[in-house]
Amino acid sequence: MTVGPAPRTDVVTTGSGVHLERLVTGSGEPVTLFAHGAAGDIDSTRPLGSGVPGRRVFVHLRGHGGSDAPPGPWTIGDIADDLLAAADASGATRAVGVSLGAAALCRLAAARPDRFDRLVLFLPAHLEGPRPRAATTVVERLLALLAAGDAEGLAAALGRAVPAELRHTPAAEAYVRRRARTLRLAPQLATMPAEPAVQPAALAAVTAPVLVLGCHGDPIHPAAVAERLAAVLPNAELHLYPTPYPLWHDRADLRARISTFLAA
Repeated sequence: MTVGPAPRTDVVTTGSGVHLERLVTGSGEPVTLFAHGAAGDIDSTRPLGSGVPGRRVFVHLRGHGGSDAPPGPWTIGDIADDLLAAADASGATRAVGVSLGAAALCRLAAARPDRFDRLVLFLPAHLEGPRPRAATTVVERLLALLAAGDAEGLAAALGRAVPAELRHTPAAEAYVRRRARTLRLAPQLATMPAEPAVQPAALAAVTAPVLVLGCHGDPIHPAAVAERLAAVLPNAELHLYPTPYPLWHDRADLRARISTFLAA
């Protein structure tokens, strides 16, 4: 079997001088920006773009992948500003955010309610409350393992992002190997303030259609947060998967929902 070359990335520079690694796939209009979560990456977010029409622009958040890690502390507002710069540079009119990426898009949408035609918010972790402690703990653990050079411990920690019954499948093992080999995190991610993502009242001006996708049984991404977010957005559609790990258990349905919504 012949393996093709890895996709080539380029760089977007924000107004504050932060360089963000970017990957562009597809062609034409519309242009959709994809933002991963804390300790995520471009590769693990790309499945969400399968079937999405037009150009798909994937960025590494600051402190991840090949993006800069400017001195901290960082706030969700800083990440929102980065995403706005990436969207403007790419001509994106739509956006998909996962977990921390969803929080930053909420902050951005509250400040610029007319910036995007459509939004997808996948696995939102918090809204007006603080970031879940469970999310910070995951990042702290990964940073400690990276600093210690503990490859076995890192693989075990990354494997927890896969359902237990699938962890020994070839697909899951390949995923964990890739993540362990490419993972890059900045310490500033562990010291971000436990601030709200956004005040719900600020989202009342966001009239664009928004697809909110959550699941039951995930302590880092409580279903109640997705329900609350969909309730405060004027034009939101909510879907909750019955179990955690929708990227593994419900990938085909997830892709179909996102692509159908963004094709409208």
